[in-house]
Amino acid sequence: MSDYQSIYELRKLSSHPMKLAIVLFSILTLTLTGEEKKAGPEWWSLQPIKKIIPPELDKHPLALNEVDAFIQKKLKENKLTSSKLASPRTQIRRLYFDLIGLPPSPEEITKFEKNPSNEAYKKTVDSLLKSKHYGERWGRHWLDIARFGESDGFGRNNPRNNLWPFRDWVITALNDDMPYDEFVRMQIAGDILKPGKDGTAAVAFLAAGLHNTVVGGSEFMKKTARQDELEEITGTVGQTFFGLTVTCARCHDHKYDPISQKEYYPLTSALKGVFHGERDVQDSEFVEEISALQKEINALQERLGAIDSAARGKAIKKRKHEPQAIQNEGPLPISRWEFDQNLNDSIGKMHGTISGAAKLENGALVLNGRDSFVMTPSLDKDIQEKTLEAWVQLNDLSQKGSGVIGIQSTDGQIFDSIVFGEKSPQTWMAGSDTLKRSQGNDGPKETEAQSKPIHVAITYSKDGTITRYRKGQVYGDSYKTKSQSFEKGKSQILFGMRHGTKAEMRGILSGRILRAQFYDRALNPAEIAASAGTESNFISDDEMLAMMSDNEKKLRNDINGQIKSITENIKNLESRKKTKIYSVAARSNPGTTYVLNRGHALQPREKVNPGSVSAVTGPNANFGLAADAADSERRKKLAEWITHSNNPLFTRVIANRIWHHHFGIGLVKTPNDLGFNGGMPSHPELLDWLATELKTNGYSLKHLHRLMVNSRAYRQSSIPNLKTLESDSDNRLVWRKSPTRIDAESLRDSMLKVSGKLNTAMGGPGFRDVTFRSLNGTTYYTPFDKEDDSLNRRTIYRFSPRGQRSTILDAFDCPDPSTTAPSRSITTTPIQALALLNNAFVLRMAEGFAKRLREDNQDKIEEQVIRSYELAYGRKPDPEEIRLGLKLSEDHGLQALCRVLFNSNEFVVID
Repeated sequence: MSDYQSIYELRKLSSHPMKLAIVLFSILTLTLTGEEKKAGPEWWSLQPIKKIIPPELDKHPLALNEVDAFIQKKLKENKLTSSKLASPRTQIRRLYFDLIGLPPSPEEITKFEKNPSNEAYKKTVDSLLKSKHYGERWGRHWLDIARFGESDGFGRNNPRNNLWPFRDWVITALNDDMPYDEFVRMQIAGDILKPGKDGTAAVAFLAAGLHNTVVGGSEFMKKTARQDELEEITGTVGQTFFGLTVTCARCHDHKYDPISQKEYYPLTSALKGVFHGERDVQDSEFVEEISALQKEINALQERLGAIDSAARGKAIKKRKHEPQAIQNEGPLPISRWEFDQNLNDSIGKMHGTISGAAKLENGALVLNGRDSFVMTPSLDKDIQEKTLEAWVQLNDLSQKGSGVIGIQSTDGQIFDSIVFGEKSPQTWMAGSDTLKRSQGNDGPKETEAQSKPIHVAITYSKDGTITRYRKGQVYGDSYKTKSQSFEKGKSQILFGMRHGTKAEMRGILSGRILRAQFYDRALNPAEIAASAGTESNFISDDEMLAMMSDNEKKLRNDINGQIKSITENIKNLESRKKTKIYSVAARSNPGTTYVLNRGHALQPREKVNPGSVSAVTGPNANFGLAADAADSERRKKLAEWITHSNNPLFTRVIANRIWHHHFGIGLVKTPNDLGFNGGMPSHPELLDWLATELKTNGYSLKHLHRLMVNSRAYRQSSIPNLKTLESDSDNRLVWRKSPTRIDAESLRDSMLKVSGKLNTAMGGPGFRDVTFRSLNGTTYYTPFDKEDDSLNRRTIYRFSPRGQRSTILDAFDCPDPSTTAPSRSITTTPIQALALLNNAFVLRMAEGFAKRLREDNQDKIEEQVIRSYELAYGRKPDPEEIRLGLKLSEDHGLQALCRVLFNSNEFVVID
C-alpha cells in the first residue's frame, strides 16, 4: 500500500480530499493493472521470430498447404473439425471481392463452376493478383491505415488538392509487388532515398493525417499543437509498422507495454523534421529525357574543356615568360571576420553580435538552421558596388534558402545575400528582397560543401552586373539587373540568415562559416581567384581566346550554342512538367528534442538523441546520431531500424494484417497493437511461419496472399455448425470461413459494375462529388450525385475530405480518415436499408442497371429478370424468384426490381 501502511494513515488524509483521491486512485490502478497485468520485455511479440517447421501435411489429409497444416493441428488439439469446401460460386465471389474488390461476371463464375479444380483455382488467384484492380483494392486497406484524407481537418478543414499522388503511388507499388521492406522505407524516407516524384509521393504517408492550421498565438498553444502533431505522426508510424501504441508514453511510462517516456521522445526526435506542405516535383516520365539531355551537355562540355584546357596551357606558358606577369597577392577587404576567438572585424569596426544559438567553435561560426545568426552594427559609409565572400561548410545539402553572408537594411526588408538552395536545390544564388536581383540558377549542383569548406563569393558591379563564384571560378552565368544602394547608418552585415532581424525561419543556415570578407567594390576574376587561393590557375577569356586558331574559336562557339540550346530545352521540360505534391515539407535541421515533464510543452527536461524502443529485440534502438542531427539522417535511421531483418515486429505485424483482411479477424485480434492489449495470437507458430515466409521470399506480399487464399481454411464454407459454434463462437480456430459484409467502397463499386457504368480509369486527381464553400476561412463540403462518367470511377479515386462525407459510404461504415483505421466497424442499421432504397446514387445505379438489362435483352422481360439475378448475385434465379421479379417489374418497373436486388443480404454479404 505504498507509503500508507494502515487505515489510520489514510484517515489522516481525510482533511485533504484531493490527496486522498489521488492515493485511492493509485491503489485502484495497481489493483487493476498490476505488474502481472502488463507486458514486460519478455512479451511474445518483442522476442525474435522462431524458426518454425510446419506440421507434416501427410498427417492432415484435409490440408491443401502449410497454412492448413497449422489450422488442422490446432483444431485436432481442440477436438474440432473444419467445414466442408464452399461451393465453387461462393469461392470465386469471395476471391474476387477479397483480391480486387469487384464481383466476378456471370461468365467468370460459370467458367469456374465447370472446372473447380485446385489448378483452375490457383490460376484464378494468379490472374487476380496480376490485375490492376488488385492495387486498388489493397491500396484502400493501406489508405485506411495511413488516415488518408484530402483536407486538413480541424476548424479550417481546407482541401489538399495534391495529396492524390500518394494514393497513386500506393496502388502502383502494390500492383508491382514492391518488396514490403522497400515499401515501408519509402514511406518513412522516400524523399531522401529516392528524390523525385515517387519518393516525395511515398513519404506523404507521414503528412496524410490531420493538420491544425489555427494553433493560437501564445507560445504554449503553438508548442502544444506541434507536440500533438508529432504524437499523431509518431503514433501512426508505431502502430502501422511495428504494432505498438507508443504514444501512450508521451506523458508517462506506458501502462501496459515496456515503453518508457524516455523512449517515446527519441522516437519523436527521429520524426521531428516532418512538417506538412507542398513540393513542386519533376514528373518521373520526363526524368529520363532530362537525364539524357544532361548527358549530351556533359559530353559537349568535355569537348569544350579539352579546347579550353589546351588554350589555357598556352596562355599560362606565355605568361611565365612575360616580365610583367601578374603577381596577385589577394585584394584587401574593408571588413574581415576570422571567427577564431570572437566575432570582431579584424580590419574595420563591424564587430558581430550573436543571436540565438549561434556559437564559435573550432575557429568557425556554427549555426543550427533554426534560431542562430549574427549581425553587425550599421555601416559607416554608403554602399552600392560591393563583393560578398565567405568560406562555408554545410551540415545538409538539402537545406533551402539558407543565407551565408549578406548586406541588408537595418529593418531587414532590403538585402543582397549569398544564398544556398533557394530557387534550385543544391545551387548558390544571389538572394535579394522579393528576388528582384535574383537570377541564374544555372550553376552546377553543390556536392562538396558538406564534406569540406567551400569558397563562395558574389560581386555586384556599379552597372548592375552580378557574378557568382565558387572556389575562385565563375559559377554559372553573369547577369545584369538594377543595382541596389545601401545607405550609411541604415545598413548592416548579416551572417547565417538570408535576411531579417529575428529568427523567423527566413533562410537560417545549418552549417559553419570559417571566414568572411566584405569589399566596397566589385572584385575582378583575377582578384577573386587570388583571394580563393587559385589565382595561378585563372586565365581570362580574352587571354584564352588569343591562344586559339580561328577554327578552334568557331568550334568553341558552335559547342557553346549547342549547350545553350539543350539547356533551354531542359529548363522548358523542368518548368512545364512538374507535379505539386502534398507531402513532407522537411526542415533540414529540426533541432534538439527534450523529454517533456508530464508531456507539458513548456517543461523540457533532459535532452535525447534520435532513437526507438529498446524492448524490441534485434535492431539497436540507439541510432548513433547527435541530438541535432539532420532530418535526413534521422529518418533514414528510423527506416533502417523498422525494416531491420531482425526486427521481430516488422513482419509479424504485416502478416497478421493481411490475415485479418482475408479471414475477418487477425491471428492477433488487434492489427495495430501487438502489445499487451492485443493479447496472444490464436496460432503463434503460424504467425511466425508466415512472417518468415515473407522475409525469405523477397518481402513479397503477393506470396502471402497466395499462401492464405489457396488454403482450405480460406476456401471452406461459412455455414455454421451449432455444436462447434458453442465451443468457438468467435471462430478463432478457423473451423469455418466467417461471412463478411462487403465494405462501403466495394458496395459502391459493385453497383457501378453491375449497372454497366463503372469507369475503370486509373490514377490522377480524384473525382469530386462534393461542392466547396468557403466561409470565414473555413471550407465546407456538400456531397451530391449526378449523371457524369467522371463520377463513376472506383471509390478509391474519390476526393475524400474530412467531414460532410458521402451519405451512402457513411451508412456502410466507411471510416473517418481523421484517425488510422486498421479494421472496419460493421454495423447493421435501418439507415442502411433506407440508403439502398432511396439514396440518389443508388437510384441512379438502379436506373442504369435497368437500362443495361433492357439494352441486352430487348423487350424480353423474363430474360431481363433472369439476367438481373445473374449480374447481381452471380447465379440464376429459381422459379419463385422469377415469378416475383416479373410481378414487381410489371407493376413498378424494372428499376424497382434492381433496387430490391441491391437491397439484399446476398448482394452485400460474402459467404
